[in-house]
Amino acid sequence: MKFLKTIFQLTTHIFFVIIFFSTANSKTIDKFDESKYVSDYFLGTLYLKENQYENSFNIFKRLDGLERSYSKFSNQYLFSLINSGNFRLAFQYSKKIEKQKLSTFESDLIIGFYYLKNKKYNLANEYFLRLKNKNTQFILNEFVLNSLINWTNFNNLNFIQAEKKINEINLKYKNLKRIQNAFLHCYYDTKKTEEFFEKLRLSNDTDFSRYSYFYLVHLFEKGKFDKINKILNSSLEKYPRNLLLNQFKIDYKNDRYKVDFNCKDPTHVIAEVFYIVASALSTQSLYNFSTFYLNLAKYLNSDFITFEILLAENFYNLGSVDIAKNIYNKIGKRGSAFLWFASKQNASILIKEKNKNKALKLLKNNYNKNEEKNMYVKFDYAKFLKNNEKYEKSIEIYSEIISEINKEHPLYPQVTDGRGVALERIGRWDEAEQDLLSSLEVSPNQAYVINYLAYSWIEQGIKIEKSLKMLEKANNLKSNDPYIIDSLGWALFKLGNYQEAKKYLRTAVELLPSDPTVNDHYGDALWKNGDTLQARYYWRYVLNLDDVEENLKQKLKDKLVLGL
Repeated sequence: MKFLKTIFQLTTHIFFVIIFFSTANSKTIDKFDESKYVSDYFLGTLYLKENQYENSFNIFKRLDGLERSYSKFSNQYLFSLINSGNFRLAFQYSKKIEKQKLSTFESDLIIGFYYLKNKKYNLANEYFLRLKNKNTQFILNEFVLNSLINWTNFNNLNFIQAEKKINEINLKYKNLKRIQNAFLHCYYDTKKTEEFFEKLRLSNDTDFSRYSYFYLVHLFEKGKFDKINKILNSSLEKYPRNLLLNQFKIDYKNDRYKVDFNCKDPTHVIAEVFYIVASALSTQSLYNFSTFYLNLAKYLNSDFITFEILLAENFYNLGSVDIAKNIYNKIGKRGSAFLWFASKQNASILIKEKNKNKALKLLKNNYNKNEEKNMYVKFDYAKFLKNNEKYEKSIEIYSEIISEINKEHPLYPQVTDGRGVALERIGRWDEAEQDLLSSLEVSPNQAYVINYLAYSWIEQGIKIEKSLKMLEKANNLKSNDPYIIDSLGWALFKLGNYQEAKKYLRTAVELLPSDPTVNDHYGDALWKNGDTLQARYYWRYVLNLDDVEENLKQKLKDKLVLGL
């Protein structure tokens, strides 16, 4: 089916391009009028849209010279070159079109990056200055352009002059300015370097945990080993899930840490700037642009693994799942913290591919091999087991965690909630109820824990009025959540307030139109309000849904015959 779709798209594009080339570009070189070259161009374009960068590169390289008649070609070719890792070829092509006076924003950017990588800062700066006067379809704002120009020129400036440049950064980039100031002091090796990193690390208004890692690298380079453990433990206490910090801790403890960032190297600083840009673009779902800038960052600092992490996320979001898996496998080779992270990501992909057994096997193997099982690794594994119906084993690991932490530990409410759910699923309700109550005792505003406990009571026909009050609180905490709204409506139904129940359950159905339980509840409310034909319609609708449990199917069949 995908092949046929591609052929259809290709045929359609060829039709339009023949018209385009025969009318809008009368000066086209003869060979590009031939149908083979036209089809090659659009096949390359299709590969590019499907994120098959190596394939698009292999197609586009046959079309040398097309940029002279079709201006968009050069940028598409450069995009495929950068994203397929052919940076040297991208530089050579950019220099070629510069000689032909066809250079673009993107080609100048790539030439500048090539000179930057090769420490030819003055040449790089010359090309980056040109970017200010050129238009681009790529997203590269004032801050990034100024960063490129500044960091390739700092070797010609003293600290006072460089600091003045940083302080000229627009106030709307306040946090980025703080990051650059820390790197600037590190680059010039001033006495205030640690002070600026400390300000970032201790900030409460923004998560700067990533920059705690760069601070640790600086301390390592300076040989301040007595300070490393203090900063590391303090940072992990505040951000216990930070991947860079966790891997640093393992590598440092085992004397195998290798420096992968140097603040005295402008290429590394600019790579980090481009990572920030790529991350921002990714959060706006602009994954193709994000990937382009990530590959530029990787070119400047190929050792820094977090670039690969965002790259894998981008490919997954673009639908290139196999590429994402391969990148996660690469990440997993960089240490046990990275391996656990990569295993979780690949297991999640396998679950979505409906390959649960393979996912369970993958995570089990890597959990058992992991010699650095901290509380968060154990919690992640227990949660994964619980979510995939391995309740007994999840309870075992949850219990292990609970035996090692107190109620003040940030994981306590999550662990007791998780174990409570697993206990309820295997019919050990008394223990489950106690765990869910313990979770709420420590953290009373957990809307989903409130919902789970209250709904469980309602299903047992107990504490319904108390459940209703709890669900009203949960609904205030998480407005428009369909599961909470359904529970609230169901509590009203059980209390005999059918008219009010119908209003809530109708809203739940609108929010979750394919959920069997929600539709069944709404059907019951319709029946009790005298809308018997509509009720039967919803019950019949549920029978036709996928993944409806057998016991619910039988109840629905009975209701279709007998009603309530």
